[in-house]
Amino acid sequence: MTQSPTVAIIAAYNEDRFIGSVVLKTRRYVDHVLVVDDGSIDETARIAEEAGATVITHEHNQGKAQAINTGLKHARDMDASLVVLLDADGQHNPGEIPALIAPIQTDNVDVVVGSRFLGVRSPIPRWRILGQHALTVATNVASGVALTDSQSGFRALSREAMRVFVFRPGGGFSIESEMQFLVQQHKLKVTEVAVQMTYDEGPKRNPFTHGMQVVNGIVALVSQHRPLFFFGLTGILILSIGLGLGVVVVDRYNAYQTLAVGYALISIVLAIIGIQTLFTGIILHSLRAFLADR
Repeated sequence: MTQSPTVAIIAAYNEDRFIGSVVLKTRRYVDHVLVVDDGSIDETARIAEEAGATVITHEHNQGKAQAINTGLKHARDMDASLVVLLDADGQHNPGEIPALIAPIQTDNVDVVVGSRFLGVRSPIPRWRILGQHALTVATNVASGVALTDSQSGFRALSREAMRVFVFRPGGGFSIESEMQFLVQQHKLKVTEVAVQMTYDEGPKRNPFTHGMQVVNGIVALVSQHRPLFFFGLTGILILSIGLGLGVVVVDRYNAYQTLAVGYALISIVLAIIGIQTLFTGIILHSLRAFLADR
């Protein structure tokens, strides 16, 4: 009986400088390396193939989320026992793959995240640390799943995680945050292991723009996966402001015997919007629960 293979998935876009060495190092620790060439216009695909990877090519750039979806589909078709996700730019150390996959092999864990903040120091610029921690706190609160490094792309997935993980096309670089929502939704077991990452190259994307893309993705994920939290909290906030203005209207009337018409109208409008938003969250939450039980 043939044993199910272990597979590494590397999403790559114009990474011909690094992809060859990443593939060669990764092949030591897994049975197969899949490189999803996401519409590169350089030599990424050719070099990856010559280094021993199976290359799957997108005709045009579709984004990291869709590249990972493509890789996971092929891994499922191969009946992979587990999958390792790592970046194509050499930031992740393939030598740490055995430690990354060990919890899946021995403890029945579904998702293992390689964390930069679990005691092993990485030479991370301070401004990146602040940004990563801010995004981690936002993702943890929004998803209901606590991690120390929500944005790490160095991960391992069990067969069950592979089966249920399908990421939103256009999700961009919020895919790591989306995993936490899917972990919560499907009641998967998640853990972290300490890893060290390198930062020899400067950032390829504007850090502020990248951070705002992730935040925008988190907001979209909250509205989709936790509508009661998103719409309920928003509705309560708007309703509270409306009621607060209502108190001001009453106080002014008691003091001057004059109705503050402007404040009164704003108060009524905000109260109506807040109540509608709150009930939207309740309805969507109930509908989501109903569909999940079917």
